[in-house]
Amino acid sequence: MTEQLETERRTDSINLSPVAAAKVKSLLDQEGRNDLEGGYDLALRISVQPGGCSGLRYQLFFDERSLDGDVVTDFDGVAVVVDRMSVPYLNGAMIDFVDTIEKQGFTIDNPNATGSCACGDSFH
Repeated sequence: MTEQLETERRTDSINLSPVAAAKVKSLLDQEGRNDLEGGYDLALRISVQPGGCSGLRYQLFFDERSLDGDVVTDFDGVAVVVDRMSVPYLNGAMIDFVDTIEKQGFTIDNPNATGSCACGDSFH
């Protein structure tokens, strides 16, 4: 497990902003998911699937599983887990948390996502 505390965006791994890390900790604390050593028994798992308007669809959820090939990065005590198939799509991506009047929730700024929309595959 690598640890990342700086706020610079790394291109060789997923990134979690300090605001998002604090929100994840808050959610886990509310659920009473901290263990005896002061850590958490759940990790924030993110995976991608092809599709959606940006070219990628994201799944973001708490998980206690450890899958073969998972890449785990620690952000100030918050473990972020990416499955081996999603790693190439998420290197350099930044997970942030936005709390404004207009919207509230986690956001993903991913330089790997395309900016155009497409409707399905071409027919030959």
